[in-house]
Amino acid sequence: MFSIVRETIGSVPALHVAKAENFHNPLPLVLFEHGYTSAKEHNLHYAYLLAEKGFRVVLPDALHHGEREKNISFEQRELKFWDIVVQSILEIADIKQDLEHRKLIQTEKIALAGTSMGGIVTFGALTHYDWIHAGGSLMGCPNFEELAKTHLTLLKNQSRVSDKSLQNLEEKINFLTKFDLTNQKEKIRNRPLFIWHGERDDVVPYSMTRNFVKDVQHSIAESERNLKFVSDPLADHKVSREGLLTLVDWLESNIIQTGEKAR
Repeated sequence: MFSIVRETIGSVPALHVAKAENFHNPLPLVLFEHGYTSAKEHNLHYAYLLAEKGFRVVLPDALHHGEREKNISFEQRELKFWDIVVQSILEIADIKQDLEHRKLIQTEKIALAGTSMGGIVTFGALTHYDWIHAGGSLMGCPNFEELAKTHLTLLKNQSRVSDKSLQNLEEKINFLTKFDLTNQKEKIRNRPLFIWHGERDDVVPYSMTRNFVKDVQHSIAESERNLKFVSDPLADHKVSREGLLTLVDWLESNIIQTGEKAR
């Protein structure tokens, strides 16, 4: 039996999932970040499978999503995409602190994962938090600067976007470099990293992920053991069931089973 609790963790609305008999015990943690225009409830299938493995899973709502949407228009939210990403990265620390204060997590067994925008958040968080022990990105991108420039170019082709809004976005690109893992590969620190991406993805460019993986494989020690890259030649911007199950098994192997072997 599983418990699914809707609560505010830190200051963030979230779904909190774990086996009922262990809900109040310290458990390995997976923080799972949803994609753009999605919400926490849409990833309950990930939470169920991870909780079945013995994880505590927290599914937060990102700013301007789910319970936090607050009637924002599609155009307004699109202009705030990078604000949402950065805010999600900052809120991860608040969520962890809350759970740690309540003695609900094993602090040496914390993983962060997510789909699309959630994968982008995962890559960015690795530049800031050394207490994240493993990261999993599905359809994400570590190259904040290049992706932001691509996003800006797309918006420039939309007549409904004002020049002032475009200028504000352009000014933010330099700020985003502090979260760009492609320029801070040493911050991976040999932490296990899972990356899944569909080769036909027309939303988050597959090429950026592929280039990052090639670069990391040549510059990070023990990359063969710590880095798992799953490239799906048939997938577009949608995670396959195989990708989902591979991530779940990989997290179990690199968080739960690794800790058991250490003992």
